[in-house]
Amino acid sequence: MGAQQRVYKQRIRSTQTLKKMFRAMELIAASRIGRARDQATKASPYAVALTRATSAVAAHAHVGHPILRERHDTNRVAVLVLAADRGMAGSYTASVLRAAEQLTERLTAEGKEIDLYVVGRRGIGYFTFRGQRIVKSWEGQSDKPDAQLAREISETLLEAFLAPAGAGGVSELHIVFTKFVSMVSQEPFVRRMLPLEVVEGVAEAGAKPLPLYEFEPSADAVLDQLLPLYVRSRIYNALLQAAASELASRQRAMHTAVENAEDLIATYTRLANSARQAEITQELTEIVSGADALAAS
Repeated sequence: MGAQQRVYKQRIRSTQTLKKMFRAMELIAASRIGRARDQATKASPYAVALTRATSAVAAHAHVGHPILRERHDTNRVAVLVLAADRGMAGSYTASVLRAAEQLTERLTAEGKEIDLYVVGRRGIGYFTFRGQRIVKSWEGQSDKPDAQLAREISETLLEAFLAPAGAGGVSELHIVFTKFVSMVSQEPFVRRMLPLEVVEGVAEAGAKPLPLYEFEPSADAVLDQLLPLYVRSRIYNALLQAAASELASRQRAMHTAVENAEDLIATYTRLANSARQAEITQELTEIVSGADALAAS
């Protein structure tokens, strides 16, 4: 076998190995995307209903309640970024990080100081490499989040929002994540979660009028109980949306990678065959030339 054939054969074997890996990752993502999509779809109505209830209570609460009041005692803003733990998911992480950068640039231009909270190793590595301080991070569950992770994140952020300015309190809470639209469409999404805007629950519930409630002992007391649930449900819903988006992006990216690997294998096989034919032709030419030389002598 000639040197050129050996090169192509080696490339074919390497590409076949990569193809097997890509196919395995595609099948793993495909086996998990159904459950992640169902979780995200089922959690959304609860999050919307809870937001609507919280907005209804907030409409009757005292205007000085912490979740309704715009804080002017601090210019610090908390930004939670939901990225991925692993790569091989196409432009999934790049898109959400681009949206996060646009948000932080806008807030910085408004004179705000950013406190970053990041979920996912890719996001952690991105901001660390650029020298941006991360207040707290979570990793290992970007594509399989659970309620405990949502509780931990919500408690951390709610504590920061309710803390006094001298203790590192923040005036706003923003979440940057990828919203799952369909298997072929996932969109980076930025949401300001706190301070709560009463119109938010109305808009997400289809512009229906807010219901009337009677509160015991008071609207402020009920709101104090609803606040942790509201923050936790919002964050959990965002985590589920991001997980479904990550898996869908990875499945699509790996499917494309498998197709590209097959195209490369076909190309290398054709080149190897061409090289083999050229070598055979050269050998035949040498044999005929040698025979002619012997006959002439």
